[in-house]
Amino acid sequence: MKLSTLAQEIVESPTLALNEEARQLRERGEAIIHLGIGEPKNKTPIAAILASAARLTSGEVKYTPADGMLSLKKAVIRYTEENYNRLVAPENVIITNGAKQSLFNIFYSILNPQDEVIVLAPYWVSYPEIIRMCYGKPVIVTPEDGTFTPRFEDIEKAVTSNTRAIIVNSPNNPSGVIYPAELIGKIVEMCEKKGIFMVCDDIYHKLVFDGKVAAPAYGFSKKDIEDSHIIVVNGVAKVYGMTGFRVGWVVAPRQLVRVMTNVTAQTTSGVSPVSQAAAEGALNGLQNVVEAIRLQIQNNRDVLLQEMRTFNGARLIEPDGTFYALPDLRAFNGNSVEVSRFLLRKAMVVTVPGKEFGMEGHIRLSISGTVKDVTEGIARIKWALDPTSPNEIYIGDKKMIRDWM
Repeated sequence: MKLSTLAQEIVESPTLALNEEARQLRERGEAIIHLGIGEPKNKTPIAAILASAARLTSGEVKYTPADGMLSLKKAVIRYTEENYNRLVAPENVIITNGAKQSLFNIFYSILNPQDEVIVLAPYWVSYPEIIRMCYGKPVIVTPEDGTFTPRFEDIEKAVTSNTRAIIVNSPNNPSGVIYPAELIGKIVEMCEKKGIFMVCDDIYHKLVFDGKVAAPAYGFSKKDIEDSHIIVVNGVAKVYGMTGFRVGWVVAPRQLVRVMTNVTAQTTSGVSPVSQAAAEGALNGLQNVVEAIRLQIQNNRDVLLQEMRTFNGARLIEPDGTFYALPDLRAFNGNSVEVSRFLLRKAMVVTVPGKEFGMEGHIRLSISGTVKDVTEGIARIKWALDPTSPNEIYIGDKKMIRDWM
């Protein structure tokens, strides 16, 4: 069978194999703890449920405009004004099937073959693959000082005549770091000077801790949105815990939105009106659900930090936001795929290899679940890796004895 060369070059994720193995273990009755998936455990906000239910009961579940329903666009416009201090028009907004489709349609619309996109490591696993699927070339910039924050000098050195865009994700998945405002400002200035698109993946922008703020790129630009090179991606999946509704959006110059609308019209046709109604309900409803999720995750983060203090050999840079942490476990094994597989089989804990995020030797932990998941999950990982931890542990109702050290 002859298949597309490009499609065959898109790599299979080791995460999928680990998740499948975890599913099989759980079906056999094993006490699996899942610290791999980035999904808040809250119930869908009531305003979203009521709005989507009203749409369903109306019976008007038909095609919508490819760029999204005007009522949802208006909610996004208000959200943008309140959170970014930037007034935009409906023509500057497109609604997508989740932030992932937002990113794909952006790169499909701005890249020509072999155009380069600067990707800051650690990065979300899909960035390089989406760029390759759009015939672009990801150029990875990795911090060399042991932190998760790249130096602006290194970013600037990575720019060539083929550079078309840079993607910035702050707060960052998988590390949880917030990039300094000074760095964001320098990137905005560079992009405007050189005519490079700055794609801001702001999907976690409200999930921040200790009073910190993720500086929005718009705050460093005086340009009108039509002349701006800033593109903002957001959605309801993370801050509202509405992952299954698959609603994201893009705020960008109207010329780009027009092209993205054509791409959407020829691919998915648009987003389900039921999901759009739910997103509109969330944006227009009471916002205490966002703060409730943020407080829960911050508490989980604090518990994680407390548990990690007694983890000999592991190094963790404190997360400033999101619901992820990226501990360095190179003291035990530099191969993160092997570590994640080992932790699943021995400790029954699902993690994600750091290799997926451009950070080999690390593993990503999701702290979006319960406090019990965090405390018990870290206890099991310490038991499996740290020789100074107790030699015995209960996993479910089974007493386990460590016999590999």
